[in-house]
Amino acid sequence: MFYTFFLRSFRLLLLPFSILFWLILFFRSFLYQKKWLRSATFGLPLITVGNLAVGGTGKSPLIEYLINLLQTNYKVATLSRGYRRRTRGYAFAKPDVTALEIGDEPLMLYRKFPKVAIAVGEERLLAIPELLHDFPSTEVILLDDAFQHRAIQAGLTILLTEHSNLFTRDFYLPTGDLRDLKSRYKEADIIVVTKCDPFLSLESKKSIVYELKPLPSQKIFFTKLTYGDPYHLLSKQPIQFDANTEVLLVTGISNPTPLKKWVEHNTSYYRQLQYRDHHIFTADDLKEMLQEFNKLTPGKGILLTTEKDAVRLEKFEKTVQDLPFFVIPVCHEFMFNEKEEFDKSVNNFIENFYKRS
Repeated sequence: MFYTFFLRSFRLLLLPFSILFWLILFFRSFLYQKKWLRSATFGLPLITVGNLAVGGTGKSPLIEYLINLLQTNYKVATLSRGYRRRTRGYAFAKPDVTALEIGDEPLMLYRKFPKVAIAVGEERLLAIPELLHDFPSTEVILLDDAFQHRAIQAGLTILLTEHSNLFTRDFYLPTGDLRDLKSRYKEADIIVVTKCDPFLSLESKKSIVYELKPLPSQKIFFTKLTYGDPYHLLSKQPIQFDANTEVLLVTGISNPTPLKKWVEHNTSYYRQLQYRDHHIFTADDLKEMLQEFNKLTPGKGILLTTEKDAVRLEKFEKTVQDLPFFVIPVCHEFMFNEKEEFDKSVNNFIENFYKRS
């Protein structure tokens, strides 16, 4: 409690820097509005998934959702920055690639979708031609976390905002979490309110829609996170929880709160080791995990982590192969029976693009 209060108070002291940051964003936006800075277009459908704030709003699970939606009918590729990788420039996923080379999220997607072209590159404008050179059959590119990259004009823009921290209630870095102008929400085609309370009422939904003020041309959807059956980190064998299961939850993601709530609801007892987002696990970290795991009741305890964290833990194969170390998948579930409408919006965009071409 004291730490949270101290952090908020400290961030308030940085308000002058937030105002300066807002001025920089405003000037940059002005240059694009006046066409002094221009956005490039490409001759195939580009779908951007992004947000206005830093932190986890569920971009990766939505990219995964879109891959599942589109891969049957189209040759899909994804392009992201590859956050916290040890390399620079353009790179693509291949069988022997590691998280240090392309980042944890791209590697996670590659493991799940080996037939999808997964590429990374800080400069999206330069990376797209290289991606198309390496994978000329590509028919759709999903741009992960690229809303703020205005050098590229996507054909369909999906903006995510977290239910517990709507962009309308946020402020600019470093006092708040916003990294782009609030007004830029008007440039999105679709707005998705993510990580909603599973019991969100219609009245609350209407209240949020009123607060976000979508334009007549914009569509707004609501999703909640759902968790699949955990599977072993290495063998991939599934496990079923029971009332006596004790969990050591290991996370290196920006917002583990929804997962913590799920674990609390589905297990008898849990402890947590929380590392910073995209943390590169070390041997000392693994030692700490084992020490905490040994505090659980013998025969009842398991270690549990996320799919993003799992790809950064696989390097400890020899140590964890005999441990009950499990991974839990997560996905978006559309609420209020609006899944079909969302799917239709995405498919219609691609179909109309090729009809016009």
